[in-house]
Amino acid sequence: MRQIVLDTETTGLEVSDGHRIIEIGAVEIVNRSLTGNVYHQYLNPERAIDEGAQEVHGISIESLQDKPKFHEISDDFIEFIRGAELVIHNAEFDIGFLEAELKLIDAPNQHLEGEVCAAVIDSLKMARKLHPGQRNNLDALCKRYMIDNTQRELHGALLDAQILSDVYLAMTGGQVSMSLTANAGASQAGQAQAGTGEQHDLPVTAVSADELLAHQELLNYIAKHSDNETSLWRSLDEATDQSST
Repeated sequence: MRQIVLDTETTGLEVSDGHRIIEIGAVEIVNRSLTGNVYHQYLNPERAIDEGAQEVHGISIESLQDKPKFHEISDDFIEFIRGAELVIHNAEFDIGFLEAELKLIDAPNQHLEGEVCAAVIDSLKMARKLHPGQRNNLDALCKRYMIDNTQRELHGALLDAQILSDVYLAMTGGQVSMSLTANAGASQAGQAQAGTGEQHDLPVTAVSADELLAHQELLNYIAKHSDNETSLWRSLDEATDQSST
């Protein structure tokens, strides 16, 4: 299973106001393991950046003047995410901006889910179901799952995608390590062997008379030194004796 954890930074909050994407960051996960394969691109939005947005991500329009425009990188970006499940925190926001960019360039596949990607997973909705009534932004989730986000002084698409990949794996059961994979393989091999119908005799060790006597003496000691004359073990023994008659 191939998944792409994705984040964007934009010139403002509302795509309906003509705001554009200025940074895309994406991290690849295959079979719940981070591959190290990433996509990262700054973009020239050809418009001003809202002051409030710049305070969040720290990206100035001056720093983007020599960066490519979306139509120049769209093919490479689409190929990177093609066929994968997209994992996005507050997916409606990022998908809305990405599909608006695709519409502006009249791209052949303007609807990501189903046309380009297998599915879109909103990790914010997932977190709200897992932790109702709690804060579920990325910083809060990092604290909850003990994920280091000390480098996150400002929002950044690639950094946030990398952090979200750790959060997502933690929320969905943790990342599968090589050792766990090996153990899982051994377990599957054992299950396959069990399915062949082979019978394996398990060793049975009988209790000796001396061990039974020592056990009864221990029960007598407990009964003598406790408020309850009948110990739990002895009650269970009596119940077993009654059920077997």
